[in-house]
Amino acid sequence: MGERKLCKRYYFSVEGDTEEWYLDHLQQLINNCEESLYNVKIIHNRKKDPCEMVKALSSPNKITINHFCDTESNSDEHTKNFSTTLDNMRAACEMGKKVSYRLGYSNFAFDLWIALHKCDCNTQLSERKQYLKYLNKGFSEHFVSMKEYKEEDNFNRCLKKITLDNVIAAIERAERIMANNKSSGYRPVEYKKFTYYTENPSLSVHEIIADILRECKLIP
Repeated sequence: MGERKLCKRYYFSVEGDTEEWYLDHLQQLINNCEESLYNVKIIHNRKKDPCEMVKALSSPNKITINHFCDTESNSDEHTKNFSTTLDNMRAACEMGKKVSYRLGYSNFAFDLWIALHKCDCNTQLSERKQYLKYLNKGFSEHFVSMKEYKEEDNFNRCLKKITLDNVIAAIERAERIMANNKSSGYRPVEYKKFTYYTENPSLSVHEIIADILRECKLIP
């Protein structure tokens, strides 16, 4: 019998069901991989307001919380909502607890990150429902709406088609998107010490996932 692996804990606050289901699947993929240096425990709470997440914590140790959120669009309403989320993340860091927050954003939406597990999705879109074409193509599905895709049984069927190799491929595709944004001359916005691009596609979800896999020695 091999030695029992140490367990690494990772904390997330998320805004939707699909993010939670994805993180559960990622945990399972890592823990089922013999090559992983560690087992992982991904602790997630569905908290739109990061301050609510911090209030619920009882750990006396210094921790980093990763917050998954979407820009949704460049409308005034969504831009304001995204800025409010960053305001709350900064406020959560200043609540007196040993907490730092890390931004894992998707522009427009987390569906971009899911699509990248199976195909390139590096074209500017005008609305979120356009992800459906990439999701159907990548996962060999025929969803007629984003609502149908996000139904629990349907989304979990897609998750079952995601392997650890697919996660690594998604990281590589996301890195190419961000490298292209930089080479195109787009300038990231810095607000409340968080950095993001207003252009789509762009994201930082992959950076957080990559760091977890890197710590587990699953990628260089």
